[in-house]
Amino acid sequence: MGTMTNQGIPRIDAGIDLSQFFAVFFDEAFENLASYESLLLSADPAQTDGETLNGIFRAAHSIKGGAAMFGFVDVTALTHELETLLDLVRKHEIELSTPMVDCLLASGDALKAQLQRHQAGGAGEPAPIDHLLATLRQLATQPSATAPGASTAGTATTAGSTARKHATAEQTRTLAVRVGPLLAAFEIQSLLDLFDDIPGMGNATLVATDNVGVTDYCDLSVVTSCSSSDLIDLFTFYVDREKVSVTESSRPMADVTQIPDSDPGFGLFDELVPNVSAKPADSATTDMATGAHAPKFDRHAPLNDSTTLRVSVEKIDQLINLVGELVITQAMLAQNAETLSPNQHGGIVAGLADLERSTRDLQDSVMGIRMIPMSFVFNRFPRMLRDLAGKLGKNIELKTSGEATELDKGLIEKITDPLTHLVRNSVDHGIEIPADRIAAGKSPHGTIALSARHQGSSIVIEVRDDGRGLDRDRILAKAIENGIPLPDGMSDQDVWQLIFAPGFSTAEVVTDVSGRGVGMDVVKRNISALGGSVELDSTLGHGTRVLVRLPLTLAIMDGMSVRVGGEVYILPLASVIETFKIDPSKIKSIPGKGHVVQLRQEYLPVRLLARMFDVPQPATETDRSIMIIVEADGKRSALVVDELMGQHQVVVKNLEASYRKVEGFSGATILGDGRVGLILDVGYLVA
Repeated sequence: MGTMTNQGIPRIDAGIDLSQFFAVFFDEAFENLASYESLLLSADPAQTDGETLNGIFRAAHSIKGGAAMFGFVDVTALTHELETLLDLVRKHEIELSTPMVDCLLASGDALKAQLQRHQAGGAGEPAPIDHLLATLRQLATQPSATAPGASTAGTATTAGSTARKHATAEQTRTLAVRVGPLLAAFEIQSLLDLFDDIPGMGNATLVATDNVGVTDYCDLSVVTSCSSSDLIDLFTFYVDREKVSVTESSRPMADVTQIPDSDPGFGLFDELVPNVSAKPADSATTDMATGAHAPKFDRHAPLNDSTTLRVSVEKIDQLINLVGELVITQAMLAQNAETLSPNQHGGIVAGLADLERSTRDLQDSVMGIRMIPMSFVFNRFPRMLRDLAGKLGKNIELKTSGEATELDKGLIEKITDPLTHLVRNSVDHGIEIPADRIAAGKSPHGTIALSARHQGSSIVIEVRDDGRGLDRDRILAKAIENGIPLPDGMSDQDVWQLIFAPGFSTAEVVTDVSGRGVGMDVVKRNISALGGSVELDSTLGHGTRVLVRLPLTLAIMDGMSVRVGGEVYILPLASVIETFKIDPSKIKSIPGKGHVVQLRQEYLPVRLLARMFDVPQPATETDRSIMIIVEADGKRSALVVDELMGQHQVVVKNLEASYRKVEGFSGATILGDGRVGLILDVGYLVA
């Protein structure tokens, strides 16, 4: 069992190549890294929580276990030092401090870079980690602070425990290890090679035995400075725990079957890889190296929950495409069945109704598979705010709500960068430095709030800060300086929209963090490309609020089909406010501007779709014209159509990819009769 490939990747019995488990390892490693960073950011150095510290330790330990299995030596070396430091912290032998958190976060960044490099097949130069290793070792040897009110005896005990721990880490010992019984195909050289590859493990040599009858056992002499539990973890990547026994200084040690379950950190592999198993630990078992009670780890953490299943995005996309085709086919059948008499074909009509209902449920279920909670995006901001606030000398608190609100995976990936830019703007130019906030009568701690909520068939994401807000006069002066034409009597909303102009910025100094306005045109353009809109509101001295509205998904949407002449168009149902029959007395003509219609106390611009798209319209049907009020980017318009044909789900097809970009249309779909229907771009029509 166990050979080492030329690339240093271990193989298990019967030539099983561990590279087949790479995808699972990297998925879990990155999830553990995310948990590691999140727990570190939530840890308060002044009042550390034991469960939080244990969680941080488990995350690092899990990554170390998987990396050692695959022979990723650099990852193993870094996580080994992390584990040593975190073990001291969670046992309260040294205290967590802000510099320590900074180093642990930097180590997490280095681990991420290492894992990404291995995931890419080892391309590129490895990230330098020598300075991190040195800092981690230095932090692990710092003297432990005495807790207030602690007795002298307690202090001496803690100091002695720390000294023993450090002595154990630095002192080399000679251990006699017996491995067996072994399978005939097992090559012991695989174990010996590990001692050469993993720093700090020491070295191992074969020991001759006079017991000729014992042919299926192997005796090793190991010289190492590592703890016995670390040594056991190394061996159990190749053989079962009950097949290893350790002796130190001619004194028999406890059989390895009694060693507490130290969790090699890759619980999923216990089910995938042969001969890697573990027995439950006795609650009274103690750590062999320190004599302290060993911590218990949950081998079946949520990441490896048997109720979840990892499926590639390609398979999900293929399933969604098939459901889309099913929706189109069902629409065709429904349209063809309109001519059938319910009396003569009652069974067919009822069956088609059931098919429509089942298709709708199936589509909702399949689309739900692609839905990801907004916490996927929100969780990256605490670390970013911590780094930026420290760089800019500001005190900023992040508040989030609605993290469980779900959005389509494709939209999640595309909305992350615009939201990041908005948050960086709030940090750099929204929140003031503490001295300025105190002078303005505010708390020295600024607040940035992120929230997400469902609103109809859309999701609304809000970024709010309690900073200095936008200065109307300053924005107008900058617009005049840039040569932007300004109409008289501009509302605040119109003024705020000026910051979305390309290259517009009121920042006196352009920093490497952000610039209010710099890139905001890109933010709005990217959100508009997703079928969304951006609304901005601000009060000078009190802060700024940005609302981003997005459709829940781009694959299938609820639409309203309308007829204009002989053409059928689709309006996104989320953009439709109301419909009504035209009252000619309510329509007013503005010379050189077109027409407006009075709706209650508001005048809305009228858009004649037949004229905009040059659609022939029989004069006899003008009396059938209907108005539809639509809204986009906070503005409303009245669209004139000939007929409302109904509401139904449509499968959105990318028009630009299949043909080219056409102004006024955001996509296309296949109608029930097989024709192509164009989906109207409401934002373009309103603007």
